[in-house]
Amino acid sequence: MAAKPIKKIQLNSQKFKEEYTKKYTYIKQNTAGPDKETLARKGFSLYSFSSEDEAISEEEEEDIGEEEYEDELIAPCHRRGSEDWHSALSSLPRTTQVVFDFQSGKAVPRLREPRNLYGVTGWGPRNMPRWPQECEVIPDKIHHIEWAPSSPEPIYSPCNLKKVPLQETEPREATLVYMADGADKEPFFICSRVGGSRGPLKSAAVPFLDPGDSTLVFEARFESGNLQTALKVGEYDYELTLRTDLYTDRHTQWYYFRVINTRANMRYRFTITNLLKMSSLYAEGQRPLLYSQKEAESQGVGWHRVGEEVRYYRNGRQQSGHSCYSLTWTCTFPHDKDTCYFAHCYPYTYSNLREYLSRISQDPVCSSFCKIRTLCLSLAGNLVPILTVTSPSLGNQKGGRKPAVVLTARIHPGETNSSWVMKGILDFLLGSSADAALLRDSFIFKLVPMLNPDGVIVGNYRCSLTGRDLNRNYKSILRESFPTVWATRSFIQRLCEERELLLYCDLHGHSRKANVFMYGCESDDQSELCKRVFPLMLSKNCPDMVIVIAATGIDSDSVVIVVS
Repeated sequence: MAAKPIKKIQLNSQKFKEEYTKKYTYIKQNTAGPDKETLARKGFSLYSFSSEDEAISEEEEEDIGEEEYEDELIAPCHRRGSEDWHSALSSLPRTTQVVFDFQSGKAVPRLREPRNLYGVTGWGPRNMPRWPQECEVIPDKIHHIEWAPSSPEPIYSPCNLKKVPLQETEPREATLVYMADGADKEPFFICSRVGGSRGPLKSAAVPFLDPGDSTLVFEARFESGNLQTALKVGEYDYELTLRTDLYTDRHTQWYYFRVINTRANMRYRFTITNLLKMSSLYAEGQRPLLYSQKEAESQGVGWHRVGEEVRYYRNGRQQSGHSCYSLTWTCTFPHDKDTCYFAHCYPYTYSNLREYLSRISQDPVCSSFCKIRTLCLSLAGNLVPILTVTSPSLGNQKGGRKPAVVLTARIHPGETNSSWVMKGILDFLLGSSADAALLRDSFIFKLVPMLNPDGVIVGNYRCSLTGRDLNRNYKSILRESFPTVWATRSFIQRLCEERELLLYCDLHGHSRKANVFMYGCESDDQSELCKRVFPLMLSKNCPDMVIVIAATGIDSDSVVIVVS
């Protein structure tokens, strides 16, 4: 089908009327409150993700016809408080928009004047992170330098450690020094707003008793932060609990919190007491990450592994009927009165992604073959970007359409290493090397760098704001509940109709498996070897990787593991 500019689409077609009537009726019936009619009218917006100004190449333009535009132009806006509707709707990236006036109870469509395209920029009110309305968020902007050690940090080798008892029975005097709101403050997600809760920010940490007080001041109410409570059980000894994923009573693995008022060269002990996994890489040499603000400013040192006496053990406590496990470690801080952060893995926030994409869009070279668009809105109304990377050519050397490669990441918020891998892939694809140019000439890359921005923002480990694992809901028909995976599945289905999909790879992290590995897809015997081709290519091109075919508990016939 020949390409048709968006201005030629019959926006008042019968299909639009039917879709609008269906959507309007649903929202009207399911929206509570005195402003029901207004919310129903404002809960439906038509907009486009594409325009002639954003075209990658003539080849891609040919892939989009009138019928596909009609599908993409219809997009739901999630229910929020009525006071947030204007800002929420104005944040949508539009080129041409249909607005409906209501006259005598009927919807009369009219065409609004085209607006300027809105891409992914830096800090701006239109795409600031949106939080659930009940979340308290401190105004501090958290920034960490990017730094890597000159050589890989060694795995911790515990020695001469006493066996930890199963039951922690000794009574201990404890002082509560930090308490944040729990995951069950609201039973389910209701609405979102920039900056979270409207009310005054309460103090979650205890104030200093006197200028010489050595108590650490904890904080985690920032983007991707996670810490529920902190108990002081000794002069330099603290017991911590993590907040479960919002609207659930499980999934405590990711932690990321700040401490201030440190004392140099004093041995501190931290113990997280409500982890739920039976085993962990912390029992096999992994250590927590530390970031010292003074060390970053004076020495240029960023996140690095720290900790002695690292242990992971079952502690005899119960949470929602499940046994709890403790992670404990000791460490010393390098500076007095420092601001330090601890994390399970190198943090990569939604704001980090936005700033990175802003740099790409402002680079005249990168932006010539990388276009950033909006795949959809998340449940909280955060923009979900999708990137297309390819050279502006008409196809491959044989004259056909370029095959596609699809990469996605961060469907599980606590697996931050997947974001760093995605960033490395993008850095390479947008680089000036001959290999990168060859890849851009040969393929069209579609990349969704953050499938679960809501979970990333609030500091979840595994779930979205539905309290469900998005990675288990690709087959769900509940578009409103799982918009990101629904939109991803939809665009991949359309992509497969247009061209060959050569490879799809979803990037994850793992808390119990070491090294780098890949799971292959379920397939019949005839295509059994196909899924081993890409891991084989990796092993041939990367000296740090060795291919191993291994059976696991998932599917012994369809798992390929690449070990580094």
